[in-house]
Amino acid sequence: MKSTDHIRWGIVGAGMMGREHIANIALQPNASITALADPVASSIESSRSAIGADVPAFADAAALAASGLCDAVVIASPNFTHRDVLAPLMDARLHILCEKPLATTIVDARALAVAAAGYDRVFWTGMEYRFMPPVTEFVAQVHGGAVGALKMLSIREHRFPFLVKVGDWNRFSANTGGTMVEKCCHFFDLMRLIVGAEPVRVHCSGAMDVNHRDELYDGRVPDIIDNSFTTVDFANGVRAMLDLCMFADGAEQQEDISATGDEARLDVHIPAGEIVHSPRVGFRNAKQVTRRHVETDPAALAAGDHHGASFHQHAAFAAAVRGEGPVIVSADDGLRAVAIGLAAEMSAREHRMVEMRELGL
Repeated sequence: MKSTDHIRWGIVGAGMMGREHIANIALQPNASITALADPVASSIESSRSAIGADVPAFADAAALAASGLCDAVVIASPNFTHRDVLAPLMDARLHILCEKPLATTIVDARALAVAAAGYDRVFWTGMEYRFMPPVTEFVAQVHGGAVGALKMLSIREHRFPFLVKVGDWNRFSANTGGTMVEKCCHFFDLMRLIVGAEPVRVHCSGAMDVNHRDELYDGRVPDIIDNSFTTVDFANGVRAMLDLCMFADGAEQQEDISATGDEARLDVHIPAGEIVHSPRVGFRNAKQVTRRHVETDPAALAAGDHHGASFHQHAAFAAAVRGEGPVIVSADDGLRAVAIGLAAEMSAREHRMVEMRELGL
């Protein structure tokens, strides 16, 4: 496939995240959306409105796969559906961008990673946070030696509660894998990327203390963590920490990442888009802090809720489909991010440190 070849896209899961993908595919050259799959009629109509065309719609992924209308497909259906949804799409040999988390259980995630390893088309796990321009620059600076030898990594996300989804499926860990999988696999993926090593143990202290406590769904109260501290020890000796709060609606910065090494500290702030470099202060040296704002295309910012990341991820995915770039986030990356999240969920429930070997990794 050449760079000028047109990519026909299908969207499986036409809800909120599906519509973000629609907006970003619309900004890509030589790409169009040619099919939708979702059992919910209102989601189909909302997505058709976003596309601006009456594209064919199907009740499930199997029917979309059999239609022959698509070259590539986004999986944006509920987390617990991914393994079943992916089977017919892989049988049809479509290029796949599967939203995070790859799956909700270690068994399903491992099965998908094994299947993708032998797949002769692009299989890409959707980890948008890697592609936020300020975060991309931050990672490049850390890898380029801006902090010296990395010793500690800290990620903070203080944000609003989970949004309402169709059928309220995201209120229960059985559907999402738990908050530490559903939300935080992004950050565990970033940890692995930045640290450049695999985790060996995880400790998480977390609970549902504020959000959703007064909600009932068929008599059931939600069971998802809304705040936590998670520490991850990596094989190369680096320590990483995630500070999560899902009831900090008024926070000025939603995400902050800090890398501290033996020579300096580097911070990135989202949505400010600012990178701050703070060298260590020697006995006779004055403190010299430098700040730089990383610009993000306004059209990309307007096309979603991930600071322009979905636009840049789609551009990189299209390059991989056309043979002009690598697969940047593999199914194995998706498996490993899910595994850290599951270890964190286990740790929070059982009040203990969890070794990654307990999950077979």
